[in-house]
Amino acid sequence: MAAQFGRRLRRGATTTAVAAAAVAALSASQAPGITHATTGDSQGASDATPPPGTPVTGNSPYYTDLPPLNTPDKPGTSVDLPATGTAEAGIPATVLAAYKQAQQTIAASDPGCHVPWQLLAAIGKVESGQARGGKVDADGTTFSPILGPVLNGVGFANISDTDNGAFDGDSTHDRAVGPMQFIPSTWATWGQDANGDGRKDPNNIYDAALAAGRYLCAGDRDLGVKSHLDRAILGYNHSQEYLRTVLSWFDYYKRGTHEVPDGTGVLPDTSGPDSFPAGAETLPSPSPTPPSTPGTTPRPTPPAKPGGGTKPPTTPPPTTTPPSPITRIERAGAAELTAMAGRDFAEKATVRVKNAAGRTVAKQPVRFEIVGDTDARFAGGKASTVAATGADGTVAAPVIKAGEKTGTFTVRASVVGRTLPPVSFTGTVVPRAADAIRRTSHEVLTAAPGAEFAQAVELKATYQGSAAEGVAVTATLIKSAEDPTANDKGPYFKGPEDKPVRTLTDLKTRADGLLTLPKIFADGETGTFLLRLTTAGGGTVTIELKVVAPDTPTTPPATPPATPSAPASPAA
Repeated sequence: MAAQFGRRLRRGATTTAVAAAAVAALSASQAPGITHATTGDSQGASDATPPPGTPVTGNSPYYTDLPPLNTPDKPGTSVDLPATGTAEAGIPATVLAAYKQAQQTIAASDPGCHVPWQLLAAIGKVESGQARGGKVDADGTTFSPILGPVLNGVGFANISDTDNGAFDGDSTHDRAVGPMQFIPSTWATWGQDANGDGRKDPNNIYDAALAAGRYLCAGDRDLGVKSHLDRAILGYNHSQEYLRTVLSWFDYYKRGTHEVPDGTGVLPDTSGPDSFPAGAETLPSPSPTPPSTPGTTPRPTPPAKPGGGTKPPTTPPPTTTPPSPITRIERAGAAELTAMAGRDFAEKATVRVKNAAGRTVAKQPVRFEIVGDTDARFAGGKASTVAATGADGTVAAPVIKAGEKTGTFTVRASVVGRTLPPVSFTGTVVPRAADAIRRTSHEVLTAAPGAEFAQAVELKATYQGSAAEGVAVTATLIKSAEDPTANDKGPYFKGPEDKPVRTLTDLKTRADGLLTLPKIFADGETGTFLLRLTTAGGGTVTIELKVVAPDTPTTPPATPPATPSAPASPAA
């Protein structure tokens, strides 16, 4: 997890002891799998032996700036103070939130580890300068990848490519990646998805901080025990100087720190010839000092900075008003969400985040969680997700898709990295419904007494004009249009043992909204009968069934016998 920035001396450090420590830092850990000898006691570090195997960072370089000699806050004061005091005590908001979330997550899953967020902050400081001063987006992902130098054995460890360049862009050798500087092979084992976006991204501070915390806790370590703590840090980089540097920042952050806006954190000094600038992809070679030529006047050299290197004078940054601490999260939308089973919720859980001055807070991560006995989920089947507030301080949860389980559940929204009371929304899943149902044909349904209706009865259910899938339908052979109770005579469905059944309740439409009824039979009654179908949601249709006796052949009437004619009168 070593940063892509150069190693630097502590500002103002001029003693031989400090200079010697810096030399040790620059020469430490240049080959994989080497356990380095102890360089002496300092900063309370022990002579713990690093754990076996390749360190997390591949022993890449790291910042060696040490914290200021002044204490950021008085002992016993809150660690959530507004941005006052030394600038080094300020940690960018999203980065700080990621460290605190990692501590809370691990405390719930591995309470015996006792990983403090200040330790993660200390490692993040020496590895990447807190993600380059907090240059991350609202989801915690760095604006550009943070890459360590190529680990090709030239001045650093020699680690052949393990990820085909997927994370570090190098298919020949590995490079440490992200704000916590994982080499790809280590990330493959310890990578986490802490921000709920479905990806394990070493360039995301939430993912990287949780991965670092879980690594430090490996092997049933209790970081409240000094020997466990030292061994965990040495597993990150096999260097006693690295251990002392991390412990220095750990102690500094434990004495107090505060939140600063993203992108405004203090970057370690990278101006010297032994360093390389933030954002550089590889370490540049220091330019050799040209020999002086007799008879020439050397150019004046800018005054050297303490700790080496030169830097032209710069204009101090403008003073900014410290932000007020976040004190409230409130509901900014409807408190109740309702959707039909299998459909998306039209409403979204929306909240607003405010600070102590009552102003809204932008770019603040908010975690949304679906809680309760339900199968409703966010996109991708996730039960929790993190989103950041916009410029107006509000943020809406992603669309929730209702499952098949009806009933109520809770959507809980909480500010990431804060212990503020969460905001809750009630979600309700109602049964699938159709607001219309119709027969798909107009063919007259007829049958003779005691016979089967030859025509199949097919229906289609719709909801707001679209096919309604999985909707429950009730079919009842009713007494009359005015009396919807089940008839006790006339057509029927066959139930168990072929017994007549005149009400069916276990019918459901298919994916296309269609439903084909079981066969219908006629008893000995003739006449016109009614079949009524109803759906959840109010869809209703009534169909006529005609039972007609077969035509009886008629015999034509017999021809009456002819009446005898009267005899003709004799001619006169």
